[in-house]
Amino acid sequence: MARIRMTVGVVLVALCVGTGFSAWALSLDEAKAKGQVGEKASGYLGAVTGENADVQALVSDINQKRRQAYEEIAKRNGTSLNSVETLAGEKAMQNTKPGNMVEGPGGWVKK
Repeated sequence: MARIRMTVGVVLVALCVGTGFSAWALSLDEAKAKGQVGEKASGYLGAVTGENADVQALVSDINQKRRQAYEEIAKRNGTSLNSVETLAGEKAMQNTKPGNMVEGPGGWVKK
């Protein structure tokens, strides 16, 4: 389980920080700072604000890459995708900077 935790942590850092989005008008860090996207307990990003096409495209791209990484981790460690997603969600929410958005039981809130 510790190996899965470390792998999930490394993948999340790479997906959240290291991925360049030069094609997007909006970067992940910028969208988080503006409160347009936030972390969900499911291990995926969610769009906090309206129907902005750039935000939706960014969320979709990041979530697709996360799912692929989670599937690889689950396969490599012989565990379920759901277990990896849940652990990744916990880590992502723990690592969310103060002032950025997370999805709680009642909806989106600033951490």
